[in-house]
Amino acid sequence: MLLGAHVSISGTIDKAVDRAHELRCTTFQIFTRNPRGWKAKKLNDEEVEEFKKKMREYNYNIAVSHMPYLPNISSPIQQTFRKSVSSLIQELERSGELGLNYLVVHIGSHLGKGLDIGIKKAAEAVNTALSKVDNDVMILLENMAGQRNSVGSKFEDIKRILNLIEYPDRVGVCIDTCHAFAAGYDFRTREAIENTLRDFDEIIGLKLLKVVHINDSKGDLGSHLDRHEHIGMGKIGENGFRELFHNPYIRNLPLILETPVDSRGDFSTNLAKCRELYL
Repeated sequence: MLLGAHVSISGTIDKAVDRAHELRCTTFQIFTRNPRGWKAKKLNDEEVEEFKKKMREYNYNIAVSHMPYLPNISSPIQQTFRKSVSSLIQELERSGELGLNYLVVHIGSHLGKGLDIGIKKAAEAVNTALSKVDNDVMILLENMAGQRNSVGSKFEDIKRILNLIEYPDRVGVCIDTCHAFAAGYDFRTREAIENTLRDFDEIIGLKLLKVVHINDSKGDLGSHLDRHEHIGMGKIGENGFRELFHNPYIRNLPLILETPVDSRGDFSTNLAKCRELYL
């Protein structure tokens, strides 16, 4: 089972690998830098080597990085778009330095300028980054929850972006279960999951699904509310995740938790719940 969580890089970045190991994760996700700013200090050789050494020691074959919060690759505002592309290039380089497999990218918002513009800008951003950085890291487009002006909440929109990518072998998809559920894709029963995955396969192709963010949802089906909930405590529920984990297309993919940490639970309790449902 490739099960993990988004772990902190507090201290030095190699400590993230220790944290994943302490949680008994078999994969994990990180930010490579502070996600709340535009600037990042360069990774130094020592911490990169220590990170890679711990990856080998703990037998991590698949690990994922995630773009920071501020970039918006669908932005029609030129200054924001330029900074977002620069950040994407930087994160692609950093992920390669660390030996990570995937870089997950929120598709973002067209800010009211229309879906067509957002889709073109997102594809332009990805094409620019991939033309500047030649490494083995695959960019994964993450589906959105369908908030106002968002780009990529529908599988058809993600497909339109993929159709514009000039490096198709270097781009895939990360599905977030909370986002998908909020956008109207049901995960509560076996039949619902099969229908959702059939739609994904017909529109995008399951071969492009590389990572799943496993988050329950505070909001109802089709609510467009991007609020993650503890596994089994939200509107998808325990049965939904049990069925998801037993689906042959999903079962062997990297499954990454981004669930809350509060008085009701943390990554440790959510991982335990996932292991119980996976059996």
